[in-house]
Amino acid sequence: MFKQLAFVLFCIVFAVPVNAVQAKVYVWRNEDGVLVFSDTPKPGAEEMEVESTNVVQSSVDTSILDIKKQAPKDEYTVTITQPASDATIRDNTGSVHVTGQIGPVFKRGFKIQLIVDGQPYEKPQTHTMFALRDIDRGEHQLKMQLIDTNGKVIATSEEVTFYMHRAALKKRAR
Repeated sequence: MFKQLAFVLFCIVFAVPVNAVQAKVYVWRNEDGVLVFSDTPKPGAEEMEVESTNVVQSSVDTSILDIKKQAPKDEYTVTITQPASDATIRDNTGSVHVTGQIGPVFKRGFKIQLIVDGQPYEKPQTHTMFALRDIDRGEHQLKMQLIDTNGKVIATSEEVTFYMHRAALKKRAR
């Protein structure tokens, strides 16, 4: 009997909310003679006096915690890996292979637009490899732009300069 009473009292002490300063507890015996504690009065129940000295102050300053949900910010980088900056390409057909790298992850729906000499080269595509054909002799600039699913440019590579060298036949004067 004492163990049951101690258990019930233990449950009441720890079940009462910390901020319940004015909580009322009622006690009575049921048909089997067991003490019953409740926060709801019953005819014949006696109100108990409960001291509310269980106020616990946190030792951790939680005011600095930001509990607002924030969308992760993906900061993308675009790098042209081929051709190297200031490279000379020797190809009589004017062909140049351009490759790039996206970081951290190339998401589905994103596209890459190659910019050659300030103008878009063909349509944006879903990979970072381009084959340029019939590029004229001389100096050229390349950039890549990463475009999201809304068509917005979200990252741009640094400009890479390359030089196309194509052999030319000079006509001899007679």
